Order: sequence, then C-alpha cells, then structure tokens
Amino acid sequence: MEFLARQSRIFCPFLNKTSPATLKALSASGNGSSSNLQVAARQCPVMGAAMAVQSSRSYATSSKPLNFEQSSPSKVNETSIESVHAKAGVFDTSKGICKHGLAVMKAAAQATTGEKPSPHDATVATERNAPVAKDSTKFNYEGFYHAELVKKHKDKSYRYFNNINRLAKEFPKAHMNNEEERVTVWCSNDYLGMSKSKVVVDAMHDTLDRYGAGAGGTRNIAGHNRHALKLEAELADLHAKPAALVFSSCYVANDATLSTLGSKLPNCVILSDQLNHASMIQGIRHSGAKKLVFKHNDLVDLENKLKSLPLDVPKIIAFESVYSMCGSVAPIEEICDLAEKYGAITFLDEVHAVGMYGPNGAGVAEHLDYEAHVADRRQDKTVMSRIDIITGTLGKAYGSVGGYIAGSSYFVDMIRSLAPGFIFTTSLPPASMAGARAAIEYQRKSNKDRVAQQLNTRYVKSRLADLGIPVVPNPSHIVPVLVGDAQTAKVASDMLLERFNIYVQAINYPTVPVGEERLRVTPTPGHGPELADNLVSALETVWNELGIKRVQDWQATGGLAGVGVKNAEPVVNVWTNEQLGLPSNVAKLDEFEKSETIEEKGQTRIAATA
Repeated sequence: MEFLARQSRIFCPFLNKTSPATLKALSASGNGSSSNLQVAARQCPVMGAAMAVQSSRSYATSSKPLNFEQSSPSKVNETSIESVHAKAGVFDTSKGICKHGLAVMKAAAQATTGEKPSPHDATVATERNAPVAKDSTKFNYEGFYHAELVKKHKDKSYRYFNNINRLAKEFPKAHMNNEEERVTVWCSNDYLGMSKSKVVVDAMHDTLDRYGAGAGGTRNIAGHNRHALKLEAELADLHAKPAALVFSSCYVANDATLSTLGSKLPNCVILSDQLNHASMIQGIRHSGAKKLVFKHNDLVDLENKLKSLPLDVPKIIAFESVYSMCGSVAPIEEICDLAEKYGAITFLDEVHAVGMYGPNGAGVAEHLDYEAHVADRRQDKTVMSRIDIITGTLGKAYGSVGGYIAGSSYFVDMIRSLAPGFIFTTSLPPASMAGARAAIEYQRKSNKDRVAQQLNTRYVKSRLADLGIPVVPNPSHIVPVLVGDAQTAKVASDMLLERFNIYVQAINYPTVPVGEERLRVTPTPGHGPELADNLVSALETVWNELGIKRVQDWQATGGLAGVGVKNAEPVVNVWTNEQLGLPSNVAKLDEFEKSETIEEKGQTRIAATA
C-alpha cells in the first residue's frame, strides 16, 4: 500500500498538490464508516483499485484485484498505473489532464481555502502520457518537453510557485489569490524593505510622471540618459571605484562580464568557487576559457590551483561575498593576498551583501574595514580597494531591479564596448533607475535598517537554536533551516502556508545539493519579536508533526552542511556587537532584549525601524 501511495502521489494531482493537513482534514470528515477522503479515493481508478486490493488482502479472498494487471500492490509499476488511468478514460489525451484529479482538487481547495487550484500547475503535475508526434519521422518536440518535466517530478526538483502579492503598506504581509487573507512573507530578498520605502516610491513616481514607463530601447539605440549616468556615478562612488555600468540584472552583469573577459584575455583561466551562483557559472561557460573550480572558501585548494598555472597567464578568481543559500562569507582579504601573489584579478559578487554590510552599505569588502570607511571613504589600503571587479544588484536590499559592475575606467569601458549582454539589452526604465539611486543614497546616510535586520536575524537564530531546529551555521543575515529531503521540505513549506499563514519557500536541487534541502528564512527590519515568535512556534509544530531531524539527530549521523558537526569552529558574525550598539558580552539577543539596557541604548527594533 505504501508503494501505491508513493506512486499515486506522482501521478495524482490531488495527492501531489494537497498538503498533509488538508488530507488529514478530509480524512476526519464524512458520514458513516467512510471519510470524505475515502469516498473520493474510491472514485479514482488507481486508488480505488488499490483500496480494492488492500481490501481483498485483508479479507484473504481469492478474487482478482479490480482492473489491475498484478495481484500484489508491490508489483504494480508505473506502466500499469498509467494503463489503468488510460483504460478508465480519466485522461483528456489532448491536454494530458486527469479530470477526476482536477475535480477533487477543486472541491478540496474550495472546502478548505476558498481558492481554486491553478490549472497550469495541475496540468503540468499530472501530464504523464507523453504527447505523440503526428509525423513519426519528425522530432517529437512536445514529447521531449514532457520527458524533461517528468524527470523534474521524479527527482522532486520540480518547482511550484505560490501566488504571493506583497503589500507595500503592510510589509512584510502579502495576500494570495484571496485579497482579504494575509500571509507573512519570511523568504523575500527585499532584505531592508526598501521596495515600499516612501523615499524610493516617491522618486519613482516623479520620474514616471515626467519620463514615462520605458527606456525606449538599448542605450546604444535610445541613447544615454541622465538616470543611468547619475546611478552609475552613485554606484562607482559607493564602491570607491572610478567607474560603474548598469545592466538589466546582476545575472546578466555576471554572465556578460565573465564571458567577455574570459574570451578576450589571451589563454585566460578562471578560478571559480564551488558554490558560485549560476550566473557566474554560465558566464564562465560562455567565455570558453579554461575553468578551475576550487573547494568552497578553501584557500589551500585555491592556492594549489594558482600554483599550477604560469605566472604570466591571465587569471580571474571569481567568488561571492555572501553565499545566499548557506549564508557563508568568503575570506575576501586572504583571496586578495593570493591574487596579488599569483598575478590574478579578483571578481567579487556582492549581490547579497550590498546594502547589508558596511557603514555605507557597500558590502562585506567595505565592512572588513568598517572604522576606516567611517573615517574616510577613499582609503587606498582597504580590502575594497584591492578588489578589481565588484558586481552587485539593485533588486534585493535596494528594493528595485537591475545589476551592475564597478571597477577601473578602462575595464568598465571595455565591457560597455564589447559585451553583447549590455549592448543588445534594453536599458532599465528611468523610474527603476531613479528608485534604485534614491535607495542607495538613503542607505548611505544611516545604518538603522541594517542594524534592525541584524538584530532580528540574531533573535530568530537564537530561538531556533534553543529548540534544536537546525540552522546551517553562518555569520551573515541568512537563516537556512536544514530539512534534508525535497519532498519533506515542500510539505513543511505547504504546512507553514496553509496552517500558519507563513510563506517560506522550500529550496531544493539544483539550488542546493540533493539531501541538503532547506527552508531559507530571511528576516527584515519589519520582522520583529512577535512575528519571529510566531515563526518559531510554527516551525516547532511542523518539525514535531513531520518528524524532521533536529540538531542532535544530525550529530548522531556525523553532521551535514555544518549542522551537528563535532568540534566545529565557532561562528564569528560579520557585524560585531559593538557595531550593532550591543554590549560586547551579550551572547543571546533574546535575553538582552528583556533588559532595560536596550531601551536606554535606543537599539530596539521600534527605534531602529521608526
């Protein structure tokens, strides 16, 4: 029966899309000896036959299971399941839809949430009969698409999207399909809530009214405009570099820059961190340059690979400051040392750090010389000054859209002149650029949002640690909660949304390795103690009901992804207590917040987000 349940979850849209909580509710309702879930299941040719098999085994009858090719449930394979569906006529062969499944999904959704399921999701999730090409001599494109989707479903990496509509005036709340119901968003990359900032919105409104919605084309065709020039000047100054260049996204910036550099530098070799973002991997691939992948944040492995290359060969060390799925932080200064020793240039992706670190929000490279940059932005001997190329985004902590590079004037001009990803892409709309510049200017004037975000992050991590709920240890603002299984991670995400009105997306392969699936939590200045306590309580319930491993369970198996690892190095946060205005001896933020001292220091979340 367990085998059939697993197989039916693959093929049945009702089981595939319905959370355990909803199934439990349906199983508890009904009349007489049968629950509503059992009544629905008996109408399904697969589950109905499976129940008949189970019934026949229970009563030790010799009757043959209804419509099944084998007499034992354990021997029922995918082919027989598909054939049963086909013979029963429940599939619309022109669309690949299981009518029964859609009907039950609709009834269940209306009974529990009042929402209708997405026909697209249901179709994709249940389309198991491969389309047949009209002409067998021609390539079956639809069949190919179908086969690729089947692979994604089978390895549990198929991605489901929830209808989340973030509300500017109720941040961090959102509504789903029903506009009257609210959910709390805990996984946005709008780290500082700048997308709803009055400063940003007003700047965008003013620009939109005067200059319209679109840019009119590429900058090569439609022209250079004042918004791009001002934004690039602001970005160059933020990173204390001579020049900057804005792209439609940082994915495009990374891809275009690495592919152009790698293809133009003679015999170039790119050394790439094992956990680099897909945009960097794609850019390296497009460059055609030789690639050497070094172990994540492993300076010994990086140096050994640098040693293997001639000193006069052009080399690029490509890495990130904050790795978004695990929260780890690169040893930037030490990588600069190796780059200078072996004649390499450094390419640093600060996407998840700009706005979040440093007295001006320039990122981790700036934060490493915090006091120096407070005193003087144009220090010559800082870590940030040693980085050759910095890339960042306008779409996360700055709440807008777009990406950029910053570096020397010659470098930026070369990329502007040669990179197809810049030359042939429509420019960002004027309003988006104006909003981004307003956000950068605002964040350069004050640390209050960064401090509030860090305090909220520490509070959440501390509460989860008390309960043994596993958080991948890291020194940054990311809270990766380890689950360890793709299906369980999705079920956990569904439970949080449906039962607790909390939205945290499950993260699976290929974003993270198989077996290291997780829930990625990202507190913002708006996620104060009350919301954090609600999240922690909900996670405790989910962990208990689903039996998900806790820290001690991972310890018993030797640890995974840094969780439960014996003799692990203690985490040293990027932001120090002193920089956050906390006493140096404070270890647990939740205990400190209960004291009167925090009120006197003016570091409460209320003060920080006012």
